[in-house]
Amino acid sequence: MDTARTTLRRIRWLAVFLLAASMLLLPAAEAQDQGLTLSEGALERLSQGALIPYLKEHPKQAPERFEEIIKEPEEAEGGDVARVSAQALDAPPGVGVRLNDDNLGLPQNEESITACRTNPDVVLGGTNDFRGLLDPKENFTGWHFSDDGGQSLTNEGLLPPVKIDGRGVPSGGDPVTVADNGCNLYAGSLNYDPETFEPNGIGVYRTTPETLASCTGGNDPACWPTRRAVAVGKPDHFLDKEWIYVGPNGSGGKVVWAVYTDFGPGTNKVPFTATIKAVRCKANLNKCTDPIRISGDDRDVQFGDVTIDSEGRVYITWSEIRGELEGRPQTFIHKLRTAAPGSTNFGPERIVATESKAIPFGGILNANDFRVATYPKNEVRLIDGKPRVFVVWDACQERVFEDSICEAPEIKLKTSDNLGASWSPVTVVSEAGSNYFPTISSDSAGPNVAIAYFTNRYDERFQNLQDIELATLDPATSTVTNRQRLTSLSNNSESDPLLGGFFIGDYIEVFALENSALVHYNANYRQTQLLESGLPVPQQDNYLVKASIGP
Repeated sequence: MDTARTTLRRIRWLAVFLLAASMLLLPAAEAQDQGLTLSEGALERLSQGALIPYLKEHPKQAPERFEEIIKEPEEAEGGDVARVSAQALDAPPGVGVRLNDDNLGLPQNEESITACRTNPDVVLGGTNDFRGLLDPKENFTGWHFSDDGGQSLTNEGLLPPVKIDGRGVPSGGDPVTVADNGCNLYAGSLNYDPETFEPNGIGVYRTTPETLASCTGGNDPACWPTRRAVAVGKPDHFLDKEWIYVGPNGSGGKVVWAVYTDFGPGTNKVPFTATIKAVRCKANLNKCTDPIRISGDDRDVQFGDVTIDSEGRVYITWSEIRGELEGRPQTFIHKLRTAAPGSTNFGPERIVATESKAIPFGGILNANDFRVATYPKNEVRLIDGKPRVFVVWDACQERVFEDSICEAPEIKLKTSDNLGASWSPVTVVSEAGSNYFPTISSDSAGPNVAIAYFTNRYDERFQNLQDIELATLDPATSTVTNRQRLTSLSNNSESDPLLGGFFIGDYIEVFALENSALVHYNANYRQTQLLESGLPVPQQDNYLVKASIGP
């Protein structure tokens, strides 16, 4: 039991760190002996996978009442709990497939999903995988591979380290997965030294279905033979919230674009700086451009997203946040810039929408306490030979209690047929209740666009339990032609024994193909023992559900 107790000590630290992250008032940053030090404001933005080791190295930035616990984590008290039943209660029918083989009861969240459009049997998902807490190499970004269209798990593991300044730097969360038409598979991740956060960068990985099917999984670096840091943080900077996309370069070849947020040190006037940047790499990852500044003079930004259309145009969206640095109510201004096929020169900044009721950083939903903030996502589809840009986001119907509590958020949509020069009126995609974490995907082999999101609308009394809802969109009219509840049993997001209700990720993802949609999400349906100790209890897993979006 010594190993189990040591692991439980580590896990207890994790719970403390996540609770610290949920507090709105963190003590001011103090100078540390080594490594990167982030401001209070930057901590509220930092990806959760990165926040856990950061607070371990910077305990004075955690809430004061947890300082002693952080310094000296308690031992697990007592002996083994009597095992009433060692058999786990797996997920109920009607919620999809559990896309992991976790027998430790540790969480997975922040799901990404992709499939090969020329061979839909090839499916790859990504997660923040908390089994990384036990990985000797300290990798934290999980991958989950299926070669039967997502009906079952074929292999899984953790993304291996990438080289930065000659050192192997482990993966650290914010998973992204994409596939090209040749079924080459790509993954994106944060990479950083978990003790000092320097060096840090954005890792992009490349492999094949055959390699993932035959490698040993786990932390085997042979599963991802091609990998590199496509961007590296300068001293006192941290690169965060990456997204990647692979597509044509406009002249017959393929490229990979990565977009991310570069957080830097603050000044006398602001607690931190933030810039959206992007890089373009060759498809084999052997060469990348220098970072390209996307967000112009914006002082406070987050949530870059990138898409490449079938002709090679590049579309990057992000949010400028106004009011946060000044301590005023936050307004999110969603923006777009585009680049012509084959070009790295981006056109003028276009405003998609000015959202005065965004889910703010540091805010919560009226009936849930996990971290959440408005996160716009984009998609592009050619209609009558011209690109139509779709941008979806979540926003509150009302914000109360000094604008910190978001009531009944809804999913909004705007489109543009002229590369963002003008935009349609807002379409509300969701129907009722609280709706959040929108994700969008166009079915290139079918007539529809899929939009998925969490909703609490089936819990009419408490507005707390969550489900996955899928909306089918007619791309020509932006009309919702169908809404489906994809989960037959609502999920209690607070029931994980380690994370509680503090964190369920910052996003989920949908991928549409051949009149169907795959949605990768997390829920606490399965009951199992935590680290083979105690009773089977509900805990967080990643699930994949498939549904029709056809006529």
